[in-house]
Amino acid sequence: MPDATQTTRHSALDPILLMPKTEALDRATKPAERLVIDTIAPSVDGGWPVKRIAGEAVTVEANVFTDGHEQLAVELLWRPADETEWRAVRMAALPTDRWRAVFVPERLGRHEFAVEGWLDVFGGFRRDFAKKLGADVAQRVDYMEGRGIVRAAAKRTGNAELLRWADRVDAGDDAREGAELLLADELARLMTAADDRPHRLRSATVLLDAERLAARFSSWYELFPRSQVIDPTKHGTFDDVIPRLPQIRDMGFDTLYFPPIHPIGKTNRKGPNNTLTPGPNDPGSPYAIGSDAGGHDAVHPELGGFEAFARLVEAAKAHGLEVALDFAIQCSPDHPWLKDHPGWFAWRPDGSMKYAENPPKKYQDIVNVDFYGPDAIPGLWVALRDVVLLWVEHGVKVFRVDNPHTKPLPFWEWMIGEVRAQHPDAIFLAEAFTRPTMMYQLAKVGFSQSYTYFTWRDRKDELTEYIEELTTEAPKEFYRPHFFVNTPDINPVYLQTSGRPGFRIRAVLAATLSGLFGVYSGFELCEAAAIPGKEEYLDSEKYIVKPRDWNAPGNITMDIAMLNRIRRQYPALQTHLNTKFFVANDDNIIWYGKPDPDGKGIICVMVNLDPHNGHECNFQIPLWELGLDDNASVDVEDLGEGWRFRWYGKDQFIRIEPDQPYRIWRLTPGGFA
Repeated sequence: MPDATQTTRHSALDPILLMPKTEALDRATKPAERLVIDTIAPSVDGGWPVKRIAGEAVTVEANVFTDGHEQLAVELLWRPADETEWRAVRMAALPTDRWRAVFVPERLGRHEFAVEGWLDVFGGFRRDFAKKLGADVAQRVDYMEGRGIVRAAAKRTGNAELLRWADRVDAGDDAREGAELLLADELARLMTAADDRPHRLRSATVLLDAERLAARFSSWYELFPRSQVIDPTKHGTFDDVIPRLPQIRDMGFDTLYFPPIHPIGKTNRKGPNNTLTPGPNDPGSPYAIGSDAGGHDAVHPELGGFEAFARLVEAAKAHGLEVALDFAIQCSPDHPWLKDHPGWFAWRPDGSMKYAENPPKKYQDIVNVDFYGPDAIPGLWVALRDVVLLWVEHGVKVFRVDNPHTKPLPFWEWMIGEVRAQHPDAIFLAEAFTRPTMMYQLAKVGFSQSYTYFTWRDRKDELTEYIEELTTEAPKEFYRPHFFVNTPDINPVYLQTSGRPGFRIRAVLAATLSGLFGVYSGFELCEAAAIPGKEEYLDSEKYIVKPRDWNAPGNITMDIAMLNRIRRQYPALQTHLNTKFFVANDDNIIWYGKPDPDGKGIICVMVNLDPHNGHECNFQIPLWELGLDDNASVDVEDLGEGWRFRWYGKDQFIRIEPDQPYRIWRLTPGGFA
C-alpha cells in the first residue's frame, strides 16, 4: 500500500505529473531550475507597478537559495523601461536566504527591476579554503582545486591580466605564498568579472513608477473661482482669484485646486441647496459641464476665458502654487457631444437620456457617457485623453478625477499611461469613496494619489487600524492616501458638531499622518452649517456664489500655516509610511511618531480626539526609537509653541484640553538639531 503522505504531495492536476516522462525529466534537469528566487519586495500583486519617487532610494529584497551549502552570488538588475541596458548592483546576503540591494531611479517614468542569482564557484572555494587554512587542515588538493578554477576562467575568457594571475597561482607553493595568491582581493575581483554564472536564474521583472515628489507630498487648497468676490450677486473671474494667492501661499499650500471651470449647462440647472427651481441669475453646478459655449475643452465665459486662466496660472506659479483642475467625465444635457457624437451616449427607447443617479442622490443636470457605446471606441476615449492633454498645454499637470470608480478601469490604465508617456510629471488624484478593492485597483492602474476613508475615521481605534492597514499591508507599495479634511460634497458629522477644537483636531491629524493633506475653502473658517440629517453643507457653494470674510474671528489659519511649515521643514512628515503608534492609556488620546529619515530624531504627535472634554493619560515616550534605554533623558522641542525642555524616563503623564487639543514635539537624543 502506498504511503499516504506520498500520494498527497502533488495535486492530481500538477503539470509535471501530467507530462510524458522524458519531458518531465528534461524540465527537472535544466540547470537554471537548481536555484529558487521568490518573495521579491517591493512588488504588487498582479504585476502592477510599485510606486516610488524619482531620486528616492528603493530597497529591494528577495529570497534566493539552492540545495546544499553552495555559495551564491545575487545581483539586482534595474533600468528605465525605455532603455535596453541593465544596471547591476550586487545584493548583500541577510539571514535565512534573504538578499538585499538598493537602487535609485534617477528620472521620472516607468522602470523595471529583476533579481538574478547563480552559483558562485570561486567565491565558495575561497570561503571554504579560508576556513581550512584557519583550522590548519588545508591539503595539497585544495590548492589544486583553486588553481584549476582560476586556470579554467583564464582560458575561458582569454583575459590577459587573469592569465598572468593564473601563471602566478600555478607557480606558487602549497603553503603561505599559494594561500595568499588564491585569497587575494585582486584575484577575487578578476574572477568575479570572469564568472560564467553557472545555474544562473533570473526572476520575473517587477515594474516601478517613479513620480515627482508632489505625488507623495503636497498640500492642497480647493476653492471655487466664482466665489472670490465680495458681492454674492457678482460672478467671480480668474482675475479675482489672483489677490487671494498670497493668503493661500502664506497658509503653506502648494497646490491650488479648482472644481470644473468649463461652461455650465442650463437644462435642469440646479438652484440653491440643490433645488430644481433656479433663478435667472443662479450660476448652476460646475459639474454640469457643457453648453453652447463649449464642453470640456472650453472655459466658462464668466470666468474670463483662456487668457485670464493663463494669467492666473502664471501668478500662482510666482507664489509657489501649482494649479490643479477637476477632470469630471460627465455632461450637461447641453454638452456639444450629445449633438455631435450621439454614439458616445446610451439613449433610452423613447429617445431620451437618463440623468445621473447615486441613490438617494439625483443629478438631474448631468448625463453620463457610455464608454462602450456604438461609437465610443476609440472616439470617446481619444477625445477624453485629448482634453487632458489640452489642459496640460495650458500649464496644468495635476488632475483630481471625479468619481473614477464609475468609469472603466481599462480606460484609466490606457489614458493615464498615454498622458504620462508624454508628460511623466503628470499627477492624477482619484476621488473615489467606494469599496476598498476598487479604490486600491484604481491606484494600481495608474492613479498617483487617492481619496480615503480618513474623512470618516474619528475614533482612536479606527484611525490606528486604518493607518496600519495603509502602512504595513499590501497598499503600502502602490496606494498614496490623500487626507482631505472636507470636500464640497462632504461635511462630516464630526465637524458639524465639534466647533473650533474639532477643526484643529482634524487638521493636525490629516497634516501629520499623511504626506498628502487637503482642505476645501471655508474649513479654515470652521464652516459647519449642514442640511439637517445629511453630510452636506447648507447653502452649498456648488450651487451659489459664496463670498467669505477670510479674516473672520475664530479662524484657524495660523494652525494650518504652522502645520504646513513644519511639513516642509521635516521630511519625516512627508510620508505616511513611517507612522508608528505608541502607548497612551486613554481611548480619546492618540499618540504616534514619525522618525527622521536620517535617524537623528523623531517627530511625535499627541491629539485629544474629543473636541468637547479634556482628557489625561499616562503615556510612553518612544526612547527605544532613538536607541535609548527606558531611564534615559531626551531633548524635546514643541514645534507648535516653540518651547524646549527635557524629559527623563520612558513613563510620563499629560492632560490635554479642547482649547489646545494637540501637541507636536520633536525628540532628539542629545542637543536640539
